[in-house]
Amino acid sequence: MTTFWKYAKLLGQLGRYTLARELAFRSNFLVKVFVEALWLGILLAFYATVFGKTSLVAGWTQNQYLFFVGCFFALNGLIECLFLENCNEFAELVRTGDLDFLLLKPIDEQFLITCRRVDWATAPNILMGAGVMLLALFRMHWAFDPVKLIAFFVTFGCGVLIAYAFMLTLTAFSVWLVRNQSLMEMWWLFASLARYPKQIFDGTNVAPLGFLFTFILPILLVANVPSNVMVRAFDWRMIGFTLFATVMSLWASRRFFQHALRSYRSASS
Repeated sequence: MTTFWKYAKLLGQLGRYTLARELAFRSNFLVKVFVEALWLGILLAFYATVFGKTSLVAGWTQNQYLFFVGCFFALNGLIECLFLENCNEFAELVRTGDLDFLLLKPIDEQFLITCRRVDWATAPNILMGAGVMLLALFRMHWAFDPVKLIAFFVTFGCGVLIAYAFMLTLTAFSVWLVRNQSLMEMWWLFASLARYPKQIFDGTNVAPLGFLFTFILPILLVANVPSNVMVRAFDWRMIGFTLFATVMSLWASRRFFQHALRSYRSASS
């Protein structure tokens, strides 16, 4: 527990430092926030158009789907805020040899490499996504249920950790491939998959893909399970499997990342 609070305090200090740097260029910060808000507006307008033509999309009603969109937007915003920029820069650290200086620090390498900067311009995405979820709950007259609420926050956290594990695995490949631009494009592919309900893969021809990305590479669990728990079916089996997938994803990604660091050859070698 002492170690946890030490790292939480360190993350807070890193966040304060990066916020000060971000506010030194306020115009750039505000433009980035505006772009993110514009993207959410376009996304909502698109789905409003879709539901203007139909009442259900893959078994989801309009308000349920609205909640799903808000859940994904908040979750993706949290991932981008904490991890994405750091993972994108890892290849450059390897190429220039600046990774040597991070590995010399008396702190866990994975934490320092993936959490050293906070992208505050994407932090409002979390609040905007939360606002969309609250709007959806209000429109569907959702009855307060503490069990569903707790299960939502637990599975939401699991979704963040599963996505982080995928991103960490892709980042680790940079040790061998150096330039990871194509690998990070694969991350956007995974993120695109997480943006849609897994029910769209229930068709006969694409059912194997749904199984693959649910039970083998569980990216479809990221936003689907917390959304289902809150506004659709409450499935203890899927909640349990999400917890299991989270633990296994974190374990496997950390082992692979540590293996990658052991294979790293410093700039001085």
